[in-house]
Amino acid sequence: MILVLNAGSSSLKIEVFDEALGSVISGRVTNLGTSGELKLGKTKSEVDTRDHAHALELMLAALQDAGYPLTGFTAAAHRIVHGGAVMTAPARLRPPVIATIESVIPLAPLHNPNNLAGVYALQDMAPDLPQYCSFGTAFHATNPEVATRYAIPQTHHDAGIRRYGFHGLSYANMVADFGDALPEHLLAFHLGNGASLCAIHNGKSIATSMGYSPLSGLTMGTRSGDIDGAAVLRMSKALGEDETDRMLNKNSGLQALAGDNNMKTLLERTDAAAKFAVEHFCYWAARNAGSAVVAMGGLDAVAFTGGIGENAAPIRDRIMELLGCFGDVPVHVIVADEEKQIARDALSLIAEGR
Repeated sequence: MILVLNAGSSSLKIEVFDEALGSVISGRVTNLGTSGELKLGKTKSEVDTRDHAHALELMLAALQDAGYPLTGFTAAAHRIVHGGAVMTAPARLRPPVIATIESVIPLAPLHNPNNLAGVYALQDMAPDLPQYCSFGTAFHATNPEVATRYAIPQTHHDAGIRRYGFHGLSYANMVADFGDALPEHLLAFHLGNGASLCAIHNGKSIATSMGYSPLSGLTMGTRSGDIDGAAVLRMSKALGEDETDRMLNKNSGLQALAGDNNMKTLLERTDAAAKFAVEHFCYWAARNAGSAVVAMGGLDAVAFTGGIGENAAPIRDRIMELLGCFGDVPVHVIVADEEKQIARDALSLIAEGR
């Protein structure tokens, strides 16, 4: 069995998969560092945790009580948000790989340290258990340089300022889900509180809407999406860097337009602000999609995934209406499952003897 871990800033999520990629059991610990909840399968309990290591200790004890001891796992596999320009494929977590992940922390200062906290904690508890990782950016490593390069001086490009793209594990799982039926030119939308799209040509990412960070691209739940750099500079002068960062990432998007980032609620509302926010979301998804179709040189099918993409039919319908100029193409809805993709990656590396 494979133990998949996703260590976030305030939570620890796990899922256990068998060798056939069947989900065996899943769970999470919430509110790390304070009072939270440990949920495993159908059981729940209130817990107080000190940090990621303590949360993992409690989760492993719960797994053992449920009949899944640590000794029963073939390997563990982790989600790492950012691999930079170097880590472009899943890898076994040996010291050089861990050092590389540490070196790109400046590219994802809010995510990679938390992801690594889960790695360090499990290393201490089970030093002989092989650990693997999958990167949220790696699927987009196939983007050509013309798609990833900003038109800025070389020194800043060399410092890592370029487009990376995110939601890569979701898109990789989508490609695997299609199997032999994968369309040649696939326009893929991952729509949730975070939203992006990806131009997938013959199974490879050719272009994607997110860039240096997950802030750019489509209108999102609390993120602004694309915004002029001069506007950001002006707001930064007025508010300061930290407050501008918080505003663009936490208080913008649907939240700013309609006072709510819950698409289900917005679709139920009948006021003008809610209707405008929904239209803004769909308009910018479709407008960005146009450039993605150009990037991959055609359109054979569209696929939606993510919480909104899977569950909000009116959003899918409106986006497809806006894309009507590209002709009538098949529309697919794919269940998002990043954890399954992480397990798939680990099993592939194990099969290769790595």
